[in-house]
Amino acid sequence: MTEKILIALLALLALCGCSTSKQAEPSLSYFPNLGQEGTLADDKSDYSIHIEPDDELIISVTSAVPEATAMFNVPNANPATRGTTETQGNGRLLTYVVDHEGNINFPVLGVLHVKDMTTSQVEKLIKDKVAEKVKDPYVRVQLTGYGVNVMGEVNAPRRVYIGKEKITLLEVLTLAGDLTQYARRDNVLVIRTVDGKRTYQRLNLQDSSIFSSPYFYMQQDDVVYVEPNKIKVDNSKYNQFNAYKLTMVSTIVSMASVIASLVIALTVK
Repeated sequence: MTEKILIALLALLALCGCSTSKQAEPSLSYFPNLGQEGTLADDKSDYSIHIEPDDELIISVTSAVPEATAMFNVPNANPATRGTTETQGNGRLLTYVVDHEGNINFPVLGVLHVKDMTTSQVEKLIKDKVAEKVKDPYVRVQLTGYGVNVMGEVNAPRRVYIGKEKITLLEVLTLAGDLTQYARRDNVLVIRTVDGKRTYQRLNLQDSSIFSSPYFYMQQDDVVYVEPNKIKVDNSKYNQFNAYKLTMVSTIVSMASVIASLVIALTVK
């Protein structure tokens, strides 16, 4: 009878262990719902980066006659400057910082309103104005300091600085070292500021429908937060509980030592 009870208990423990293992097993794959081949859905919306106050721009104006456009470039003195950018030809090229009203103060042309414009649109705006004075000018506008903050269960959480204006969530996660084995791939949070208001969306990296999400393409100063999975959370609770038990045992041992010392002292007397 005792043997039968023991066997039943062992079988029950084995079933519980299997059940727990299945529940805790995380899925580390991306987009398991994709077949061998196919076409991914893609939202045709414009995800170009639009200039906002406090953005920094590098702007250069050139032409076939460099002397003709020299007055439109101020490489060593710009009152609206936060930092500098190294260039091979000009040494240090200072950046234009967009003020709170969305303007920059450009040499010769004066105040230009660039808020909500793309870099291509700013290029055209400046080129059209310079063309009134110089034949066939070439204008290049580059957004500098553009980055996305990546937090949570990635191998290298940090602010990722972007070298191009159109970049996806997958590319940003790659630059942050990819997800750890403890990351929830079905619940990646993207927080974005739009017109002064914070918006957010949770994306599932195991569902290919994210390719049509407006949050799949990153914007300036987006925050990407990758949540820990259940295993990481449970491990954290377990470690905290063990630390608590160790503290309690240490406290009890200390109290016992004090009491023992007092008893010995009283007995000796």
